[in-house]
Amino acid sequence: MVSSSDVKIISECFVKPKTLPEKWKEPYHFSPMDHFMLSLQYIQKGLLFLKPSTPSEESDDAIKQKVFMETLLQKLKDSLATTLVPFYPLAGRLSTLKTDDGSSYSVFVDCNNSPGAGFIHAKSDLSVGDIIGSKYVPLVVQSFFDHHKAMSQDGHTLSLVSIKVTELIDGVFIGLSMNHSLADGSSFWQFFNSLSDIFSSQEETTSNKLLCLKNPPIFREGSGSICSLPFTQPDESISQTEPPVLKERMFHFSSEILRSLKAKANQECGTTTISSFQSLSAFMWRSITRARRLPHDQETTCRLSAGNRSRMDPPLPLNYFGVYVSLVQTTTKVGNLLENEFGRAALQLHQAVTEHTDKKISSEMDRWLKSPNTPSLDTNVVHMGSSPWFNKYGSEFGMGKAVAVRSGYGNKYDGKVSAYPGREGGGSIDLEVCLLPEFMEALESDQEFMSLVSSS
Repeated sequence: MVSSSDVKIISECFVKPKTLPEKWKEPYHFSPMDHFMLSLQYIQKGLLFLKPSTPSEESDDAIKQKVFMETLLQKLKDSLATTLVPFYPLAGRLSTLKTDDGSSYSVFVDCNNSPGAGFIHAKSDLSVGDIIGSKYVPLVVQSFFDHHKAMSQDGHTLSLVSIKVTELIDGVFIGLSMNHSLADGSSFWQFFNSLSDIFSSQEETTSNKLLCLKNPPIFREGSGSICSLPFTQPDESISQTEPPVLKERMFHFSSEILRSLKAKANQECGTTTISSFQSLSAFMWRSITRARRLPHDQETTCRLSAGNRSRMDPPLPLNYFGVYVSLVQTTTKVGNLLENEFGRAALQLHQAVTEHTDKKISSEMDRWLKSPNTPSLDTNVVHMGSSPWFNKYGSEFGMGKAVAVRSGYGNKYDGKVSAYPGREGGGSIDLEVCLLPEFMEALESDQEFMSLVSSS
C-alpha cells in the first residue's frame, strides 16, 4: 500500500501575476452563489503524465532527467505568472467585510494583500503503474494536491489556487487545487487549459500573448457590489464533518455501451429526448441503490451538478468565469426505482433537468438568502458531479496526452460519482465512484453493472 509518506516536498513558493492589471486594486466581491460555495472544499483535479524518457543508472540519462524537471518547473512558474494576469482574482486572498452593527457580512477577494498563488515541487519513488495499476485509487493520490481537506472559507489565509508538481520515477503529476467559491468545474478547467496554452505558446511569454488565449475569462460586471448575508461570521454556515473511509474506483463506459443505454431508456419511455448522460446517471442511481440494499419504503435521491450559464436569461458566455452551477435532483422510493424499468428513472432525471430554468435557479437562490444553510451530506444520495464534456485531456505541458485524470480528497462522500471524458475520446466516459467499502463490494458483485463496465 502506498501512503502520503511516499511524497516528499522539495520546494514551495508563491507566484504573483506577471503584470498587475488595473482591476487588481479593486476588491472582487462575491455573488450569493459564491458565498454558498464557501462551505465546500477546494476543487482538486490533476493530470498524470509519462516522462518523455525513463531515467536509468546511466549518468547522462540522470542529468537529462534533472534538466527536464528543472525546465518543466520553471516554465510552469512562468506560465502561471502569465496566466494569473487575466485570471487575476485567483492570485488574491479572501477578506470579510462586516456591517457597522456587525449583523451581517460579505466576502470579497483582496488582490492587494496577497503573496500570490501557491506552487509546490514534490518527489516520490512511486511509478505511474503504482497509481493507475491498482484496483482502487490509492490514497497517496490525495498527497498530490495542496490544501488537503481545506474548506473554501480557508481562503482567508490559504492561496486561492495552488499547483503541486509531483515527480514520479517515470512520470509527473500536476495537481491543481482551486477555491470553490471562485470557480465551478467549467472555470477550473478553463484556467487549467489556459495555463497549458500559455505553457505551449513559447518559452518567453510576452504580455501580448495574453490576447492569444483561446478562452479568455470574462468576469461578471458589478463585482464591486456588496452582497450581505445574515451572519456575524462567515463560518456560521459551515459545518466540517469528516466522512468515513471510502473505497474509490474508476469505471470505464465505452461509447457503444453509452449509446445502448440511451437507446434503451428512450425506447422504454417512447421518447427520443433522454440524453446519454441522463441514461448513465439513472443506471448509476439504480446500481448504487441496489448495492446499498435499502428497504423499499425508504427514499433515495439522485443529484446532478448542472451548469447554469446556458440556462440564464439571457444566456451567459461559456467562458464567463465564476460559480454558475447548481444542483438538479429528483427523489423517489427505493421500491419505485428498482422495481420499475430503468427508462423510468432516466425520464425522471430528464424531466428534472428540463425544469431547471433561470426562474427556478433564481427562486432557489432567493430562498437560500432568506434562510442560509449548509449543503447537507444526506444519506441514500447518488451525486453525479463534474462533467465528461470538460476538456480534461487538452492540457499537455510538453509531455503529450495525459495518462489519466485523478482527483484529491475534496468534496467526496459515499455516493459521490465524478464524470470524466474517456481517454480514447469518441464519447466514452470514465466514472470515479466513491462508496463505503461494503457498498463497493456489493457493486462489484452486481453482474448487471459489471457486464457494462471495465476498469479505467
